[in-house]
Amino acid sequence: MSDILHKRDELGRILVQVQNDLTELKKSLGRVAVCEQGQTLDIQALDAAISRTENGIKTRTEEYLKTVNKQVLTLPIIEELEKKTKKIAKWRPPLETIPDVRPQRYLTAGTSPGEKHKAAFTMRLLYNPAHPKNRDLMHQTYGIQLPDLQKKTGTTVGTQKVVMGPTVGSLAVVPTGFQGSHLYPPPPLCIASLVEKGLPPSAADLCLVRTPVKPKVTYLHQREDGSPNKIGQIHSIFPKDTSQSKDVMQAPRISHPERLPTRTIVTPPPSAASDSKLPQGPARLTPLNSQCAPALPPAPVSKHCFSIVGGQIDPCAADFCAFKEHYCLSWGPLVELLRQLERLMREYAVPHARVCGEWLVALVQSCELDCRGRDMEHLLSTLENKEEVWELVQRPGQRYKGEGGRQAAVVRIQACWRCHQARTAYLQKQRRKWAAGTIAISWLLHAQVGRVRKSLQATRLCHLENYRSRAEYLEANWSHLSTSRRTIIHVPSLGYSEQQRRSLRGFNILQNTQMGRLCDVRDENVEVIYVCPVQLGEDLLHYYTQLLGLQGAVETGEPTALPASCTKRFTILTPEAYQHFRSQKMCVSTLLKYSPHTLRRIKNLIQGKQAYLVSGVPHIDDLAVADELGVPILGPEPAVAQLYGTKSGVRRIFISAGVTVPPGHGDIYTLQQLHECLAQLMTDHLDVQCWLFKMDGEVGSRGIAYCDVPHLSFRPWALQQYHRHGPQLWRMAWAQEPVLIKFLEAVPALLASYAKPFNTSCYPTWTCFLEHFLKEGGVIEACPSSDSVTCLTVDLLVEPGGEVHMLSCGDQLHGPGGLQVAGYTVPQTSVCSDTLYSICMRVGHSCQQRRILGYLSLDLVTFLEPSSLEQQVWAVDLDIGYSNQLAMTQLMLLMTGGTLSCRTGRLEVPPPVRSNKPTARQKAPKASVTTRFAVMSSQLLHTNLSMVRYSVFFQMCKAQGIGFDIKERQGSVFALHDSVKRTSLGMATISPDLQGALLTFARNLSIIHQEISAPNMQGETNFKDLIKNIEKVVGVTVQNSVKEHKEEEKSE
Repeated sequence: MSDILHKRDELGRILVQVQNDLTELKKSLGRVAVCEQGQTLDIQALDAAISRTENGIKTRTEEYLKTVNKQVLTLPIIEELEKKTKKIAKWRPPLETIPDVRPQRYLTAGTSPGEKHKAAFTMRLLYNPAHPKNRDLMHQTYGIQLPDLQKKTGTTVGTQKVVMGPTVGSLAVVPTGFQGSHLYPPPPLCIASLVEKGLPPSAADLCLVRTPVKPKVTYLHQREDGSPNKIGQIHSIFPKDTSQSKDVMQAPRISHPERLPTRTIVTPPPSAASDSKLPQGPARLTPLNSQCAPALPPAPVSKHCFSIVGGQIDPCAADFCAFKEHYCLSWGPLVELLRQLERLMREYAVPHARVCGEWLVALVQSCELDCRGRDMEHLLSTLENKEEVWELVQRPGQRYKGEGGRQAAVVRIQACWRCHQARTAYLQKQRRKWAAGTIAISWLLHAQVGRVRKSLQATRLCHLENYRSRAEYLEANWSHLSTSRRTIIHVPSLGYSEQQRRSLRGFNILQNTQMGRLCDVRDENVEVIYVCPVQLGEDLLHYYTQLLGLQGAVETGEPTALPASCTKRFTILTPEAYQHFRSQKMCVSTLLKYSPHTLRRIKNLIQGKQAYLVSGVPHIDDLAVADELGVPILGPEPAVAQLYGTKSGVRRIFISAGVTVPPGHGDIYTLQQLHECLAQLMTDHLDVQCWLFKMDGEVGSRGIAYCDVPHLSFRPWALQQYHRHGPQLWRMAWAQEPVLIKFLEAVPALLASYAKPFNTSCYPTWTCFLEHFLKEGGVIEACPSSDSVTCLTVDLLVEPGGEVHMLSCGDQLHGPGGLQVAGYTVPQTSVCSDTLYSICMRVGHSCQQRRILGYLSLDLVTFLEPSSLEQQVWAVDLDIGYSNQLAMTQLMLLMTGGTLSCRTGRLEVPPPVRSNKPTARQKAPKASVTTRFAVMSSQLLHTNLSMVRYSVFFQMCKAQGIGFDIKERQGSVFALHDSVKRTSLGMATISPDLQGALLTFARNLSIIHQEISAPNMQGETNFKDLIKNIEKVVGVTVQNSVKEHKEEEKSE
């Protein structure tokens, strides 16, 4: 409706403007004379014509005003009507000459208080359209007859809540996001809002239209009330016509470039065409929206944009004045927002900003509806060039270029400095707090660890003192204990370091390769408790029960003899901790220490009996187990064993014992020391072809490397120097100095090029080996310069009483490389028995002086000196603990019923038992003994054995003729290690001669390999290397036997 009224207001203004222009033209023509082609223009005739036209326009204007003023605005019924309107051309003449005859306001400075009160009361009535006197007061004051809404006809509709509150305000403009929505129709234009605008009703933009249809009652609701039923009523009143409603909302107003003191607004009369189409009937006040007004051509859209230049808005600018006039009803909130925009532009020194009026009003409405703050982003969203302004605002330091920038910079600097100071103080406080907490926790942990360490030290010291006291008791009563009934607790523990245990493959199986310890039960006074590191199956328990039960049959020579009583004198136990530490690779002593049930059972078995513990490689947990069981240990202290169990410690024992050792040097821990010692050794012993490097902490051949010296180019020159000076003078330092300097220069390159580790699986390169060698220490020893070198092992028992016994002796069988031990031949035949006995006694007594008791394993090397052809015997290694050779020797002695005399180097067994009685021609045989030779190995490896069960394995051996003859006391016997993997076993072959034992051993290995292997599945095994070494030994044995036979023939 506001749009229609505005259109008609413009028509009236046009008529008035035409009339004023004609008057001005008439005045100007009176002073102008126009000459055209020598003739004078008749000004009076033109003046008469203009007067007639002016009178006609005045008459039409008065008729139009009378017609308009007599019409009444009504609320028509919402129905679909044909909208046929005639397009009226818009003419906008200049309005500067139109006088403003605005009537004075009610409240003037000269009115009395009573009149002011009356006028205020009248205005309150006019502002309240629901008041009963509002209709009469409007008629009396303005001459407008409003419809009587109280008189209803037809169906009575329930009364609705009257809309209370102000009729003007910032919500008079619908937000941009909701324009065109049927839920937010254009706000109605009431009389009160017209009065607030300063326009009297006579000059307001009103249109008196006759209602074309029968009116209906309009329901008004609170804005906050959004119930579905009321929304439905709103839908029924305001149908969806987005385009037309948007046109009505965006109808432009005439903006004035400058405000004049007076202004006259005259409503022009309607045209004849429009007047003929007006419906007849009572008139009512209603906004003419798209549903009730004729369709007009869409007006040009104006966003009411204005500029902010230098942070200031020009109040006289035409665009700003138009914006202010258009949104005068909601000017209060807009002023505050404009001030904020100006302040923002000044603070950031924005030279030019273009403000969109509609976006600005939408922001005001959104702030009121959504109760959101007006931050910078919201303010900048109202600008048309917001991208440019935002880029400028975000430029570093831009805030300090505008208004108050210096003060803002000072505040910012002070804030940053204070923040830095506070942050630094906070971080320092937190750091101190963290440090204090860390120190406190570290101190608590240190104190706790200290208490635990002291407790462990006290416990271990108690264990050590108890060990020493029990060792004294064992030493004092050993002679009696060794001949009386006793219980031996065998713990086959390998007390290596954790690093060595983790690097060993199948560590638990390696600890169980000494099942031959069970054969100690062949002494009737001995009971054996064997602590097994793995869980044995029923098949293995049955096998060893049957094997130990053959002792009676071996003694009598009758295979059908009853099992011996020794089957009741052995017990095999597995610690329960084995189930919990399967992947930890712990030694047996440690597993037994954490197995209280097994310890309790052992206590019950040895209760009231004399017992002692026999370990393997000594470990600190041996003392804890022995102290828990209350038994002595037949072995040295772990610390003593660790000190003298190294290669350097063994070398010191040999030197103190007075036995021959290979040329070398021990206790090497630095690279310079290594180079100097090797150069000196090479200078002293020019005849040595190869030098060995042995780590102190390693076992077997794992920690051995070698280096060949014939690669040196100046070695012939060194030999010439040696021969020139002679052996006596060569010992002098001045004679060796030139050669020593040469060797010192050549040793680093020699080692880098020709030094190689023996076991590349542990140490793949010399650099890796050298790093561990210098870390753990080691020795340098000479390798024998002979093609025929024999290694032998002797097992000793250093009794607590001080006596030394030789329990076993045998020549070694080597695997690949010649340094890895794979088996033994018992008894040894390479060294004279007296010489061997002398060496063993001296080494044993030297160990006894250092409190190294128990079982020892001595390794010797024998060869012929190339220059003198004399036999040399070197002591090269000493292992403290129970050895695999001794365990297999015990098994061999059980199966043969014989005795091994290491002093004489003979394995003597009782003669075979003859079942037939001697005839008269035959003399009864005299009771005598026979000799036997044995070949044994406890580490036979073949991965294909895991595919064959032990029952099938023994059937296969029986079919191939592999077995043991009890009567003849010769044959083959096996030692089984585990029931799960079954990849390794031990075997011993016994024969009257050494050559027969070797051939039988090699034949058994060949048959087993052929039976369990296929051409495409050979498996991983050491059978082949051992067979090759046996063939070499057999060849040497044959040569020796031929030489002996020839010597006997010559002597005869």
